[in-house]
Amino acid sequence: MLETTHTPTIHAGDAEKTRTAIKDHFTSGFERFESLHQILNSDQAYFQQPEPLRHPIIFYLGHTAVFFANKLKVSKIIDHSIDANIESMMAIGVDEMSWDDLNQVNYNWPKVDEVYAYRAKVKALVLELIDSLPLSLPIKWEDPFWIILMGIEHERIHLETSSVLIRQLETKYIKQTEQWPLAYQPNNSAQKDIKNKLIHVPATTVSQNKGQDTYGWDNEYGELTSDVQAFKASQYLVSNAEFLQFVEDGGYQDTQWWCEEGSAWLAYTNAQKPTFWRKMTDRWQYRSLTQWQDMPWDLPVDVNYLEAKAFCHWLAARTSQPIRLPSEAEWYALVQHVGIKVDESPEAKSANLHLAHGASAVPVDQFQFGKEQFGDVIGNVWQWTETAIDALPGFKV
Repeated sequence: MLETTHTPTIHAGDAEKTRTAIKDHFTSGFERFESLHQILNSDQAYFQQPEPLRHPIIFYLGHTAVFFANKLKVSKIIDHSIDANIESMMAIGVDEMSWDDLNQVNYNWPKVDEVYAYRAKVKALVLELIDSLPLSLPIKWEDPFWIILMGIEHERIHLETSSVLIRQLETKYIKQTEQWPLAYQPNNSAQKDIKNKLIHVPATTVSQNKGQDTYGWDNEYGELTSDVQAFKASQYLVSNAEFLQFVEDGGYQDTQWWCEEGSAWLAYTNAQKPTFWRKMTDRWQYRSLTQWQDMPWDLPVDVNYLEAKAFCHWLAARTSQPIRLPSEAEWYALVQHVGIKVDESPEAKSANLHLAHGASAVPVDQFQFGKEQFGDVIGNVWQWTETAIDALPGFKV
C-alpha cells in the first residue's frame, strides 16, 4: 500500500508535536522516493536517459539527498561535506541543455550502491538534526528548520518528476511492485462513454494568497486579487477519448491549430500523438508508470501546454465556440464556486491526491465537486492554464 504524509502546519501549536510531524514527513518522503526507484529491475536501469534533456535516473536519486547536504552547508547548520564528489556532481542539472553539462563525457557516475549508501548517511544526519535543533513556532524563513522543510518539499517535487522519467523508460527495465499500484482497474469493455459539457461559473472576486500555515517557496507568497467575469468551464477534464478525436482528425499534422512555439515543438519532436500513447495494429495503448496496456479511454489525457492549447483551438473551430484554456484566476474562481474543502490526510477519499488511491490517474468522473458535479477541480493530474508563472505583488526573495 502507498503511504504518505501531508505538509505539516508550522504557524502555531505544540513545538514538539510539530517536530514529530516534520520527522514523519521527512521519513515518509525520503523512503517513498527510494521506493519509487525500487521498480527499476537492474543497476543498468539507473543509468538510462529516457528524456534527452534530463540526466540519467541515477542523478536524481542522488540529487535530492545532495540538496539537503548542500543547503545545510550553505546555511551553516553543518560545516562539512558528506561526500564532496557526489555533492559536486549531483548538485545541479535539472533543466540543462544538450550543449551544456548534459554532455555525458563530463560524468563518471557513482555506482548505484554508492548512491544509496550516501542517501543513508544524509538520512541519518537529517534525522539527528530534526531531533536536536531548537524549534519554536512559527517556523520562519531564517530558522534552521526552514532549510529542512525546503529539502523535504524539494524531494517530493522530484517524486513526481522522477516518476515521469521512469514512465518514459522502456518497460524492459521495470518490474511491478505492490508499492506502486494503479489507482484504477483496467477494464476496457466496461469504460463509460463520458459526455463533456460546458457549465456556467458566475462572476466573482478571487484572492491568491498562500498564507503562512505551511512551508512555501518564495514565489508562492504575496497576494493578488482579481475580478473574474462569468465564464463556462467543461464539466470534466479532457479524457483520452475526447482527445482521440483531435488525433484522428489530423490535429498533429495541421499546423493551423498550433501557436508558433507549438509549431516549432512539432517540427523538433515530430510528435503524432500524446507521449504516453502508442498505436498498435488494431488498438491504442496507454503507458502507466510501469506498463503498457489497452487504452483507458475515460482517464484524463496527459499532454503538454502546447498540445492542450492546440486542442482548444481545434475544438473552438469544430464547435464555433470561443474555447480556450482557463486563466489561473478562473481556476481559483471554479475552486471557490464549488466550495472545495478537501481532507488532506493520507486517507483522503474526496480527490485523487497524496497517493491515497494509488499511482495513476482515475476516470475523469470519479471525483466530483459542487452541485454541478465538476470533475477533478483538484487532483488527478496537473492542469494547464494560460497564466504564466510570475511573482505575486509583495514578493520577496
